[in-house]
Amino acid sequence: MAADTDLKERSKMKKFVTGPPPVDPRKSYVSQGEEDQMEIQGYTVSKLKCIVVYFFIFITVGLLRLVFHWMPQWYVWSTQRKCSLAEATTVLLRDQYRQWFVAKVDTMTKDGTRVAVLKPSVSFSIPSKSRRRRAQLFLNTGQRDENLIRYFVVKRVKFIWNSEEDKYQKLRGLEVNNTCSYFHEAKGLNYEHQRKRRVFYGANSIAVHVTPILSLLFKEALSPFYVFQVFSTSVWFADEYYYYASCIIIISVISLSTSIYQTRKMQRALRNTIQTSTVVTVCRGNDEYEDIPSDDLVPGDVIEVPHHGCVMQCDAVLISGNCIVNESMLTGESVPVTKTPLPDTRHSTSSRNAVFNMKEHSKHTLFCGTQVIQTRYYGNQKVRAVVVRTGFLTSKGELVRAILYPKPVDFKFNRDTYFFVGVLASIAGIGLIYTVILKVQRGDAVGEIIKRSLDLITIAVPPALPAALTVGIVFAQARMKRSAIYCISPRSINICGSINAVCFDKTGTLTEDGLNMQGVVPVHNGSFQGEITNMLLLEKGLLMDAMATCHSLTLIEGHLSGDPLDLIMFDSIDWVLEETGEDNSKFDMLVPTIVYPKSSREHTMTAEELSNIDKPGVQLGIVRQFTFSSSLQRMSVIVRRIGGTQFEIFSKGSPEMITSLCQPDTVPVDFHDVLTSYTQHGYRVLALAWKQLPNKYNYVKVQRVQRERVETGLTFLGLLIMENKLKPETTPVIEQLNEANIRTIMVTGDNMLTAISVAHDCKMVGLTDKIVVVEAHISMKDSTVPQMWFVNEDSNSRIAKENFFSSEDGVTGIQIEGDNSNIKFAMSGKSWEIVRLHFPEQLQKILVRGVVFARMSPEQKAQLVEALQGLGYYVAMCGDGANDCGALKMAHTGISLSEAEASVASPFTSKNPNVECVPTVIREGRAALVTSFGIFKYMACYSLTQFVSVLILYKVESNLTDFEFLYIDLILLTSLSVTYGRTEAYPKLVKEPPQLRLTSPAPIMSLILQMLIQIAAQVFCFYNVQQQPWFVPHVHEEEYDYASYENVAVFSVSVFQYIGLAIAFSKGAPYRKHMFSNYLFLLNIVLCFAFSFWLTVYPIDWMVEFFELQPPPSVSYRLVFFGVAIINCILSILLETFLLDHAVIREKFRRMKERWFPSLKFEYSAIEEEIVSTPGWPPVGGDPITALYRDDVSFSELYPQETDKMLPGNADSNNSSAYCSSQSVGFTPRTSTSDNPFTSASSIVSMPKSSASDAGEGSKLASGTIAETAEMEDIPGDKGEIAGAVDWRGSTENTLLVQQEAEQPSR
Repeated sequence: MAADTDLKERSKMKKFVTGPPPVDPRKSYVSQGEEDQMEIQGYTVSKLKCIVVYFFIFITVGLLRLVFHWMPQWYVWSTQRKCSLAEATTVLLRDQYRQWFVAKVDTMTKDGTRVAVLKPSVSFSIPSKSRRRRAQLFLNTGQRDENLIRYFVVKRVKFIWNSEEDKYQKLRGLEVNNTCSYFHEAKGLNYEHQRKRRVFYGANSIAVHVTPILSLLFKEALSPFYVFQVFSTSVWFADEYYYYASCIIIISVISLSTSIYQTRKMQRALRNTIQTSTVVTVCRGNDEYEDIPSDDLVPGDVIEVPHHGCVMQCDAVLISGNCIVNESMLTGESVPVTKTPLPDTRHSTSSRNAVFNMKEHSKHTLFCGTQVIQTRYYGNQKVRAVVVRTGFLTSKGELVRAILYPKPVDFKFNRDTYFFVGVLASIAGIGLIYTVILKVQRGDAVGEIIKRSLDLITIAVPPALPAALTVGIVFAQARMKRSAIYCISPRSINICGSINAVCFDKTGTLTEDGLNMQGVVPVHNGSFQGEITNMLLLEKGLLMDAMATCHSLTLIEGHLSGDPLDLIMFDSIDWVLEETGEDNSKFDMLVPTIVYPKSSREHTMTAEELSNIDKPGVQLGIVRQFTFSSSLQRMSVIVRRIGGTQFEIFSKGSPEMITSLCQPDTVPVDFHDVLTSYTQHGYRVLALAWKQLPNKYNYVKVQRVQRERVETGLTFLGLLIMENKLKPETTPVIEQLNEANIRTIMVTGDNMLTAISVAHDCKMVGLTDKIVVVEAHISMKDSTVPQMWFVNEDSNSRIAKENFFSSEDGVTGIQIEGDNSNIKFAMSGKSWEIVRLHFPEQLQKILVRGVVFARMSPEQKAQLVEALQGLGYYVAMCGDGANDCGALKMAHTGISLSEAEASVASPFTSKNPNVECVPTVIREGRAALVTSFGIFKYMACYSLTQFVSVLILYKVESNLTDFEFLYIDLILLTSLSVTYGRTEAYPKLVKEPPQLRLTSPAPIMSLILQMLIQIAAQVFCFYNVQQQPWFVPHVHEEEYDYASYENVAVFSVSVFQYIGLAIAFSKGAPYRKHMFSNYLFLLNIVLCFAFSFWLTVYPIDWMVEFFELQPPPSVSYRLVFFGVAIINCILSILLETFLLDHAVIREKFRRMKERWFPSLKFEYSAIEEEIVSTPGWPPVGGDPITALYRDDVSFSELYPQETDKMLPGNADSNNSSAYCSSQSVGFTPRTSTSDNPFTSASSIVSMPKSSASDAGEGSKLASGTIAETAEMEDIPGDKGEIAGAVDWRGSTENTLLVQQEAEQPSR
């Protein structure tokens, strides 16, 4: 009982946190503790159950098997018995979204041959758990076979049976449980070892299969909708109702063909975008290389990266040479990134066992799908990398898996539709019972009773309902296409109408892709000078030298490439960069890069400058570069002036970090005021500093020195100001969404200050709003204690008073004074990860008020979207990069501004790369949703109206004639439904969202009251006609003879009811334009009304004969039918327009719903009320909130070292030992780091406040930081080795810290 209570509490808390659900100790799991955690149950075939099930399948003529096709888990439960996983031949899995997956357990030999394993005899038993664990597999002899491997595949991931631990484990690559030295010891796999590993890992391909047309046809045709269509048309053909049945068949064929075409088109687009293959060069040991298809790669292979570049087909760790890589597929930024070799720790005693970590060593990892632009190496040395992951295990594979298996969209309208169809079916059941009793009492033939009863079901449950519901969607899709918005998933259009929160990427979405050079603010004698906006007016000096050298630019095929910020900075000063030697051998040069002023600047130079341009000191050689690290918030270069005698260092980075490294007397006293004046207005600000190194440094020492030794005691040179302009469409769109009460949220990979500033500029943050920055970190003193706190910013005046202080950890923070009204939260990705895992109860409040989420990784963006959905928000995501793919697919509505990878993951793609498409999609979604609501209510009332007509006529042994049915079903219903959906979207977004639930009081009352009106009119006419003196009762003499006064009375009034209902349900503002704007619908109404009037009041002979009518002899009495119909229509329109749609009535319905169904209230509304009722929250500027430790869950993984043990013999040519760890950290879009989980404590501990200011705050993401070590003094001073000295200490320390955290004992 206690376990159940604890599980419920954890499930409730899990509602606000992404990731795996709480673990039930009574159940078994695979991938436990990870994002793709699933429950697993083992089953084996039961012959008795199979016989019983097949018997019922036979007597139900296959209908039961059809049900099992829809619900495969039911088939497993019905035909198999539950057993241990060790004995299972089938496994049943359920993921966190409660989706079921059935997987067959296969068996293969270690040579890759599949085998069938026979069960032991019945007399054999395994009484104890220990014996059962040993009894992994038995052949018909009952003996264990070590050469057999059991596995299953689900969601493109392979799980292999581990008999020692008695569970299935996920197959992993080399990214976990390996030391850094392991990869440097790798010599390559021989052919035999590679072939055997391929048995486990399969082909290295991310295969997206295009389903054959025949398979798609059967899959679609066996859906419940089309099965009911077949049933209905069969009944109609049996009843000789050929015309409408034929029309339904034609419509179904068109719908089926369209669905198959769209599915295959989407599958082909995904396959063509994702699937690639090439030829790679692998090492077979002893420096023997051969070319093989990339599909044959396996983890452990040593590959050569070609010097001309390539697209990576796997995840690999670089062990020699450097690579310049475009990682836009992962990051969304087309900025060349330099990848350096993994630190070799074999010669270090303190770091020899440093564990490889994908995140910590990402700067040394080449990820699948990224493009290697160029390689650089020493002499004839090859650029080599060790394959770490292949296929769907790679980072790109995880992204594709997220696209193929997205989180299911649970839309209330769809669920309510099924509920109402069930209600209609129940009503049909009641009518069926009434019909059977009535017909039996009259002594009708059995065949007639069956036909009339089944026909009643097809009337009450309209087969055309799903087709009619797509009408509004089809027209909305066509209108969006005219606005250059393309939709590949039309089913998502209705969901767009419910959107109440929109997440925006920043760069390229809200802002322009590039930066603009605003200017520099030089410092002279410790004081700021005036801002210089024209770089040609900047005096030659150290500040200009810093701008010329402190960057990571490189020449690729004669063109400068690198970070856009560096390019803009370098281009602004009009200098020249030269790299001597060939592109691939520049590491052989001690000074590979030289910069000097352009000759084109001669007209701006003085005579003295012109005479000195060729003299020593003007040209600068970049000797060494310390690459930018987000954790260090800076980059540096060591330079030497040509002809000079001393080395100099220039540093560039976040202003707070650079000033902390400078001599205090060189930093202006008004530094913080000047900095804030720029950052608060949206400028990107960097600081520059310089120092001359002592004479003791020579080329050898410069290449070995630790960056921490030289990046101190700098002289502050000034500030570099850049502007990231908003797109002109951004602010109007954000204001439009704000006015419509739709939340706008920025989720970006950029730094915090820039993101907050952009949020202010585009009106995402209002003038009266206060930004509170949420900070969280693992305590430096105790690495097992997460802490979080809140720092306030005065966004009213946009000038913050900052009080700098230092904590005992030595971390500088900012406390910003101000009130805490109208609070909005901002958070960095680093803080998000900690708060998400350790402070779930705080996270839900932050999500409700959060507006800026900076430095978010692709994985974290998807987590944010999922967390917002968990609070009840309907979330749209708008982005332009591949790094947004996970979030685009996770969101209810994904809108891509790019035609690359992102367009494959998102339902909507805008050809116009700006956010104007967002309100358009929402407006069209609202119009389509309201149209679907109206059509559903219309179809429901139509079917019930016709149902009532038939039941009334059954009373006198009559019915509607075939052509009366045809006129109602084909002319009235079909034409009105189609033209009804053509009404365009209302041009303005309003605050009140459209109705989302059919089960709300308003729609239910609408249907009930409308049906009472229709029934009253039909019953009145039916009985009134019987009171007339000329009335002759209907006598049923022959089959299908239905002409009677009762028939014409019911038919005459009902045709106008269908027209009146179409008008009543055709809602206009504020979601659709007025009905009168839909000219085709108006014309249709007029024509249908006119023909129905003609048919009712004065039908000509051919009409009477064709429709089999028996009109009343008096024309004046026929006008009574028309008068009743007109009153009926007026009442229906008044009820829908002036009563149910009235603001007062809607408000009463809303309160009634909240009172009767409090559970239907959105979670975010309750949290918002809680925040408002707790004025003391958040504790801005207070002491940190500390989390308490709780036991972690163990992971279930299978690593290459374990698979190698399964291989026959000792085939490991690498001869490396496994380094085991209890945790795994992967770099995948959908998998988060496995930190120890915590729950937040109510107690507050006292400690000095520490917070980081942003230019670095947001950028303090954990990554592999390269630093130097004194132990490299033993490295020979050879020229090539000096230039290629690889730094490793920083990343090792980070790895060891992660390892220590992982090894903390449970408290």
